[in-house]
Amino acid sequence: MQAFDYYAPSTLSAALDLLRQRGETARPMAGGTDLIVQLREGRKKAGAVVDLKHIPELNALSYAPQTGLEIGAAVALRRIYTDSAIAKAFPGLMDAFSLVGGTAIQGRASVGGNLCTSSPAADTICALIAHSAVCVIAGATGLREVAVEDFNTAPGRTVLQNGELLVSIKIPAPPAGFGAAYLRFIPRNEMDIAEASSGASVVMAAGKIVAARVALGAVAPRPLFVPQAGAMLMGQPPSESAIESAARAAEAAATPITDMRGTIEHRKQLAYVLTKRALTLAIERSR
Repeated sequence: MQAFDYYAPSTLSAALDLLRQRGETARPMAGGTDLIVQLREGRKKAGAVVDLKHIPELNALSYAPQTGLEIGAAVALRRIYTDSAIAKAFPGLMDAFSLVGGTAIQGRASVGGNLCTSSPAADTICALIAHSAVCVIAGATGLREVAVEDFNTAPGRTVLQNGELLVSIKIPAPPAGFGAAYLRFIPRNEMDIAEASSGASVVMAAGKIVAARVALGAVAPRPLFVPQAGAMLMGQPPSESAIESAARAAEAAATPITDMRGTIEHRKQLAYVLTKRALTLAIERSR
């Protein structure tokens, strides 16, 4: 393990000051389940690690049926999915949050850390896109908000600038007729990184789909929002043909690579299959 300075600020302003002072050598740590491994293996370098687990705003978790859910960037995944009220209101998020690593990892890992690691195969991000989540970012000029589908820009890269922190993720309250789901495919149970994944949501009213969102994981350089797939469902009854059209649109949008986890052809087929299944489950849940 390389040597670095360790800081555990107790306020957001102190953390931002440290990031500004240490510049590009500073690494924020929300959970550390990715960062510590990367530092140990030499895939990342750090002059300073800023532990965010002691900052109240980043550890806040709140839910109200009227206003929705807000998750602090350092809140552990297990704390979220074991909250019965949150789990009941957001089963599509629970699909993803309960898949990140094993039980021990979930006691430390956070949604914010998963977002900021910016893996194309990250489980939480597609589910957050399906739920129209928004990232709250703090910096020297105050707070700004970025839609989650715009937060990740490339593998390992986000819109965060030097001296900025992800503070929380806001998810709007599910409207009447809302349903969502997240599914992934892994080549074997021991392999925890998805070969492909899909998050989907719909809003039903008067027997028709009035809103829909689809996102794909592990089939593009970043988690991929596919608005054209949702557009195929707008104003349609939840028929097999409408779901088929949306799934084919997702397949067409996928731009995967061939690597040790799968081929281009298989991943594109998975984008179709997983989207079709995720939409079917989302529609069932909307009822």
